[in-house]
Amino acid sequence: MGRLIYGFNVSVDGYIADAEGSIDFSDPSEELHQYWNDFERETALAFYGRRLYDLMSAYWPTADEPADVPPLIADFAQIWREMPKVVFSHTLESVGWNSRLERGDPVEVVARLKAETDGRLEIAGATLAAPVVQAGLVDEYRMVVTPTAVGGGTPFFPSLPSWISLRLVENRTFPGGIVLLRYEAKHD
Repeated sequence: MGRLIYGFNVSVDGYIADAEGSIDFSDPSEELHQYWNDFERETALAFYGRRLYDLMSAYWPTADEPADVPPLIADFAQIWREMPKVVFSHTLESVGWNSRLERGDPVEVVARLKAETDGRLEIAGATLAAPVVQAGLVDEYRMVVTPTAVGGGTPFFPSLPSWISLRLVENRTFPGGIVLLRYEAKHD
């Protein structure tokens, strides 16, 4: 059985994107970029919603082509292309770069694939993650808190039917006052 992780860069007030959908406030340092590269390198399967897949697929498939591309960017581009991905969408006709299209219920599909897949699974995107979080399928939360308050937008956590008890398993500070908080969900 896989271990499902929901992680994202978030503003200090808990948003993954501001009210206009921008994530520009979360520009990573080299050290933080390396952290995410290492995380993705060890991911057995990633779940994406359409919007995040569109954002990622617009840049990463060819990000390593320019001659002057920084090594961290080239490394992540290769990792992203090779990483198995499940993309949930009712509007996309096809997906590429080691991805497969899924139109089923995210909770049912994620639960099934979590049971069938060994290793680390990642769910990316707050809209896709919301019903999965509410269903109690997430084993670990990774919040990379940036020292910026955006005042509204897309929250990291959805409305919850009840509390989620968490246990801190790691905290780490990155340049610029960015802090990683890793929490394990206490499944009673």
